[in-house]
Amino acid sequence: MNAHPRQTAARWAIVSAIGLALAWPVTAVQAQSTPVAAAAATQAVAPDAFIKRITDEVFATVKADKGIQQGDLRKVQAMVESKILPNVNLQRMTSAAVGRPWRQATPEQKQRLQEEFKTLLIYTYAGAAAQIKDQTIEYRPMRSRPEDTEVIVRTLVRNKGDAIQLDYRLEKADGGWKIYDVNVLGAWLVQTYQSSFAQEVSASGIDGLIAKLVERNKQLASRKVAG
Repeated sequence: MNAHPRQTAARWAIVSAIGLALAWPVTAVQAQSTPVAAAAATQAVAPDAFIKRITDEVFATVKADKGIQQGDLRKVQAMVESKILPNVNLQRMTSAAVGRPWRQATPEQKQRLQEEFKTLLIYTYAGAAAQIKDQTIEYRPMRSRPEDTEVIVRTLVRNKGDAIQLDYRLEKADGGWKIYDVNVLGAWLVQTYQSSFAQEVSASGIDGLIAKLVERNKQLASRKVAG
C-alpha cells in the first residue's frame, strides 16, 4: 500500500533534515583550486543559495545512482563523508543535543558520542535517499543582514501539493557556512534529541547514552542487511 502523499513528504523531510540538508556539492572551482580559494568561494555564497545548491546537487546525485536509492550503505557513507560532514558542525550539534552533561563528559566520551551520532546520521541518510522522488523546494524570503554570523534559511518541501516546513540554522565559520540544526514541522532537531538524551543520561549516565546509541545503530544496521 502506498503512503499518503503528505506522509511521504513528511517522512522525506524528517530524514532529509538529518541527512540531505547537510550535503555540499563538489564544484569545479572547489575541485581545481586551493583550499584557501575554495573556502573564499564558499564564504561568498549567500545562505539560501548555499542550501539551494545543496539540494540541487543531492537530488541529481541520488537520482543518478540506483545504489544510493536502494540504501547501499557503502555508497551512502562515502557521500556523507565527502559531502556532508565537512560542512556541518557535528560537535555543536552533538553537544547541544546532549546538553549540560556534555561539559562533564571526558574527551573520550565526547568522541564516542560524536562517532555514534555520525553513524546515526548515515543510517538516516540511507533512508532519506530512497524517499527522493518528485519533491520540490520553495525558498522563503531571507530575514538576515550581511554581517550576521548565524541565520535561518526557511523552506517548504512540496510533494503533490502538500507542503512540509523545513528550516535550517546556519553559522558562518572560517570555511564558510555550516549547518548546526534543522526544523521539521515546527520542531528543531537538536531540541528533539535533547529530551530523549536527557532521559537516558539521567537514568544511566553518559556511558549509558553511548550504549543506547550503539544499540540503536546496530538495530538500524541489521535492518539494512535484512532489507
